[in-house]
Amino acid sequence: MARILVADDEPSFRELLADILEGAGHEVVEARDGAEALAALERGAFDLVLADQRMPRMDGLELLRRSRQLTAPPPVVMLTAYGTIPEAVEAVRLGAADYLTKPLPSPAALLATVGRLLAPEEGTGAFVTEDPVVQEVLGLIDRVAPRDVSVLITGESGTGKELVARRLHAKSARATARFVAVNCAALPEALAESELFGHEKGAFTGADRQRQGRFEEAGGGTLFLDEVGDLPPALQAKLLRVLEERVVRRLGGAADIPVDVRLVAATNRDLSAAVAAGGFREDLYFRLAVVTVNLPPLRERPADIRVLARHLVAGLAARHHLPVPELEPGVFAALQRRPWPGNVRELRNVLERALIVRAGAAIRAEDVTPALAAAPPGGGGAMPLDREVREREALLEALRRAGGNREEAARLLDVSVRTLYYRLRRFGIS
Repeated sequence: MARILVADDEPSFRELLADILEGAGHEVVEARDGAEALAALERGAFDLVLADQRMPRMDGLELLRRSRQLTAPPPVVMLTAYGTIPEAVEAVRLGAADYLTKPLPSPAALLATVGRLLAPEEGTGAFVTEDPVVQEVLGLIDRVAPRDVSVLITGESGTGKELVARRLHAKSARATARFVAVNCAALPEALAESELFGHEKGAFTGADRQRQGRFEEAGGGTLFLDEVGDLPPALQAKLLRVLEERVVRRLGGAADIPVDVRLVAATNRDLSAAVAAGGFREDLYFRLAVVTVNLPPLRERPADIRVLARHLVAGLAARHHLPVPELEPGVFAALQRRPWPGNVRELRNVLERALIVRAGAAIRAEDVTPALAAAPPGGGGAMPLDREVREREALLEALRRAGGNREEAARLLDVSVRTLYYRLRRFGIS
């Protein structure tokens, strides 16, 4: 869960972004233009900024420039219409962390970009496990790391595939060079070639300067292609050529450029089944999967829950400037009963919410029940009574700890003030 600033002069698009992000558990602060966004940045800290490129009073590029003068500036994602993509590419060159097109390709594309940029807070540490199967996987990773071969990491979302990729990089001869991560599922098909391979000046309307792609950015280091199974067929063919010939050709270019990268790919899909169905190139699959490692889901390693919970809570307490709370004995039994479809990422979110609501006090079993953190399987329908009771209790406890201050209560619950007021009205709390 993160605090995200959304700056856009279109109220409907701003509200759409806020709804998607708040639905994923983030706190959202909205700004109607760049000047309002800059004022918000000067007032308080944010983990991420989403800024429309063209806004009145102050546009996205100027907001980017001003924000970079702040102490510890947050990453900025530029929002751009398809007709202004070259300007967004320029914004990335000037320091923007990424860009997204309007209209959004999908809510998943937004969340994938946000998740990638927020990942360093939870994705750069040690892989914590006591499970023998996972320890065997990590042993294989450590043996393979010094060998400059392609590695394919498979596993469900949230199992720690990027963490394993970073471990490969850190233990390789390329550790002092860059690790560049790309989420293939978030790449609009029209922009994917330029993003991966770069473009020359004049390659398309508005391309007023040369730009390196991610392969060149990762030169000498490791390029991590997450969700590689989502690459379109045309790009699969071009990626295969890069792996075979170790050269890229920028969009609009006439010359091949040698590249020296180690490629690590990951997917939550069954690529062998996709190959059989004709959805993924067999020759590319064999190139990517010189070594394949599979990360088991959290439900298959329940013994890890205890050590992971303690590790995650300690890190989260430090991030939120709270004392490390005690985990009461019933917490582990409650956690081990859950199926964890979102794996370690879901576990982290559940524990973060409990930590914030309890404000450093001991976390109890009832603080980590499914009702507090997630809707029941299948979505829709009426909210179960026990969930209503528990959510109402969480609201009341946050208000009590905040001394009735609703902004502080919203901060403790890690939701926006707007969301807090909605929930208070729903439960008839005045």
